Amino acid sequence: MVHTFTALGLFLAADSNSGAVHILDQMSYHVLSHMEEKMSPDLPKDLVEALPQYDPAELGEVWNELYSLQSQGLLFSNDDYIDPDAAMALPRAAAVKALCLHVSHDCNLRCKYCFAATGDFGTGRKVMSFETARKAIDFVIARSGKRRNIEVDFFGGEPLMAMDTVKRTVEYARSLEGTHDKCFRFTITTNGLLLSEENIDYINREMSNVVLSLDGRRAVNDAMRPTVNGKGSYDVIVPKFQRLVAGRGTKDYYIRGTFTRKNLDFAQDVIHLSQLGFQHVSVEPASGPKDDPFAIQEADLERVEAEYELLAQQLKGREDVHFFHFNVDLAQGPCVIKRLRGCGAGCEYVAITPDGEIYPCHQFVGKKEFCMGSVEDGSFQMDVSQQFSNLNIYTREDCKGCWARFYCSGGCSASNLIVNGDIKKPNLVACKMECKRLECAIALRALAMASEQGENTKCNNTDCNLCAAGLG
Repeated sequence: MVHTFTALGLFLAADSNSGAVHILDQMSYHVLSHMEEKMSPDLPKDLVEALPQYDPAELGEVWNELYSLQSQGLLFSNDDYIDPDAAMALPRAAAVKALCLHVSHDCNLRCKYCFAATGDFGTGRKVMSFETARKAIDFVIARSGKRRNIEVDFFGGEPLMAMDTVKRTVEYARSLEGTHDKCFRFTITTNGLLLSEENIDYINREMSNVVLSLDGRRAVNDAMRPTVNGKGSYDVIVPKFQRLVAGRGTKDYYIRGTFTRKNLDFAQDVIHLSQLGFQHVSVEPASGPKDDPFAIQEADLERVEAEYELLAQQLKGREDVHFFHFNVDLAQGPCVIKRLRGCGAGCEYVAITPDGEIYPCHQFVGKKEFCMGSVEDGSFQMDVSQQFSNLNIYTREDCKGCWARFYCSGGCSASNLIVNGDIKKPNLVACKMECKRLECAIALRALAMASEQGENTKCNNTDCNLCAAGLG
C-alpha cells in the first residue's frame, strides 16, 4: 500500500509495508496518486488519458523511475506479516513489564475534561497504602519472568498527595533489584501544585522520566484546570515546573497538555510552552463519548488538521522544541510485536488501583468488566488479558486497509471502548487526527533528512522527476 499526500509544501509518498518515504515532484505525485495496486512494467494507456496535462514521453520516464523503486521493494512492497503463521502468532501470555500505580485516587485540581472523574475514577477518594504498593511490586517481579527492565509509573489523581507511599515503594523496589536481577525505571505524572523543593530534588534524583501537566497559555490552562477552590493553577505551577526541568540535566521529561473543543488553536499553546523553556512538549486531544462537550468530534477535524499543519510549519527547522506527536522513526523503529499490537495494555502493561485491583490500563479503571484480578489475593484473570493480547492490526478489521497501521498499531483500546463500545473498533475521529499528525511528522522528518544529506539526496540524472527517493 502506498499513501500519497501533501504537507509542508511537499509532494510525498509513504510505502506502508517497507516504511520507505519518497519526496516527489508534482508529476510523480499525480502518477502515484492514480495507482491502487502494484505497477506493471509498461505505462498504462488509461493513465496517460487520466493525466492529459503531461507529455506522454515524460510520463513514461516517471513511470519507469517509479517502477524501478517498486522493483527495489520501496513502493507497493509486500506485507510480510500477513501470513498467520508469522504475524498472528504473537505471544499470548507476555511477561508483565510495566505498572501504572494509582497511588492516589484524589486530586487537588478539578479539570473540566478529566476522564478520571476529577481524580477518584468514580470509586471514592483514597490513597494507596504502602502494603498494597509492596504487593504490586512483588506482583510485577513475579510476572515479569526473565525480563530485567521494569517500568513503574506513579499516577493518580495526583500522586504527590501520596508521596510517602511513592518514596517507600521506590526504596522497596530498589532493595529487590539485586536479588531478583531487575532494574526499575520510575516515572511520575504530576500537576505540580505540591512540588516543594524537597519533592523536586527527590523526583530529579529517583525518577527516570516525569510528566508535567500544563495545558499551555494561562487563559487556556486556567479555564480547564482550576484548583479545588476554583482559582487558576498556571501561576502556581509554571515556576515549579521550570525549577524542576532546570534541575533534570539529561533526564527525560514531558510537558503534557490537553486541547479541547474550546481551544482548537492549540498550536499557540505548544509554542507558548516552548517559550517558557520547555523543550519536550505533548499536547493531546481530549477524548470522550460523542456527547462530551470537550472531546474532539468529527465536526472539528478540518480545523484540527489545519492546526497540525500550522504547527508543523512553525516547528520546521527548530531544535529547541520537540513535539511528541511529530517524533517519528521512518524506519518504523519499534519491534515487530509493538508495531502490530501497540502499547501492550492488558498483557505487558497493567494499572493497579489503591485497593489493589488490576486493570488493563489507567483508562479502564473502574470498569468492573475489565478487572483482571487483585494484588491483594494474587489473582490474575488470563481470559481478560487475552482479550487484549489477541488484538493487533489484523484482528481489527478497520485497521487492515489503513496506510498508518504500522505507525499507530491500532490506536487506543480505551478510546475505542468509550466512543464505540468495542475495544476492537477504532475511534475514527482519533484515527484521522493520528493520520494527520503522522503526515506532518513524516514531512518534517523528510525535510530534515533531505537537509542532512544535502546534495546526496539528488540523483545524477538532471531530467529525473524524483528527488530524495527512499528516505525511509
